[in-house]
Amino acid sequence: MTIREAFLTGMSRAAQTVNVVTTDGPAGRAGVTVSAMASVSADATHPTLLVCIHHSTQAAPRIIANGTFCVNVLRDDQTQIADAFAGRLRDRLADRFDVAAWAPMPLGSPRVVDPLVAFDCQVSQQTQIGTHYVFMGEVQNVFVAPQGKPLLYAHRAYGRPIPLDIGTTRTPGLTLASLAGYGAFVLPGLLPPGSVEVIEGDQARVLAALNSGEVELAVLLDHDLPADIAKTPVLNLYPSLLLPPRYDGATADALRDLPLILLNTPPFAQLVRDQLLAAGVTPQTILRAHSVEMGRAMVAQGLGASMLFLPKPSATGAAPLRLVLAHRGTLSPAADQLVQRAKSR
Repeated sequence: MTIREAFLTGMSRAAQTVNVVTTDGPAGRAGVTVSAMASVSADATHPTLLVCIHHSTQAAPRIIANGTFCVNVLRDDQTQIADAFAGRLRDRLADRFDVAAWAPMPLGSPRVVDPLVAFDCQVSQQTQIGTHYVFMGEVQNVFVAPQGKPLLYAHRAYGRPIPLDIGTTRTPGLTLASLAGYGAFVLPGLLPPGSVEVIEGDQARVLAALNSGEVELAVLLDHDLPADIAKTPVLNLYPSLLLPPRYDGATADALRDLPLILLNTPPFAQLVRDQLLAAGVTPQTILRAHSVEMGRAMVAQGLGASMLFLPKPSATGAAPLRLVLAHRGTLSPAADQLVQRAKSR
């Protein structure tokens, strides 16, 4: 791995807000999605921030010519705006600004009507470093929404912040996390009576809760887990093809003609793609579901076919994934009792 490749890999792990930088003026209107935005100082003549924009974008020369720009910090429900200004919706939008409603900031740059925050900036300095312009902006006006959470970008995927409540007083009892949609297959037969709090999320969220100490136990896939995590197998999951009623008895070849309903929860999306690639199947259309229940419902409505990982053994004989009960360190009596119950099943 070259130092450039290592740098890009390392930076992909750094969580950043997702921002759309816009400008308007004599040189025309333009906008681009960036994650490279940071505060420089609150104590200069004007508070100052910086943004980094690729030299080949339409926005960079227009910001230089107009002398102003607006940083729109997006909310966690505004991924479509981010995609539009990253160029991912060019086949659907003649003008990327059509993706949202806009209002002008006092300096003239467009502001998303309802961002989380918007910083109205006058360019104070600019310099080109490698492929990117670094723009220093003196903040003249600020719009702050009364509520909302930021859209984040890390590991080359969108995300949102989730409070961890570390160090707060908890009601005595058992806390655990579970892979969303799969706890129902395991937990009812394991949970003891009393106070129990269950947090659901994707694999990364559940593992983060376990690593941080937010929970004592976690139900998650035995997939790329750290070696120092103790694991008790609790359930095997098999790749299962779900087809609309009219295709009853068909094989995976049906996915060549039907839209694929993809469980869009890491790591299942990639695991399904790997299964289909091994079968020589390339779906023509992909619809996305965010839970096992929604995937099943979409198939039942005839919207497409899906491959889900379920407890029922697969007719294909494919190797299962293991769902495990994981923990770190010394457990409370209640958590240890649950682990022992899982081992004895």
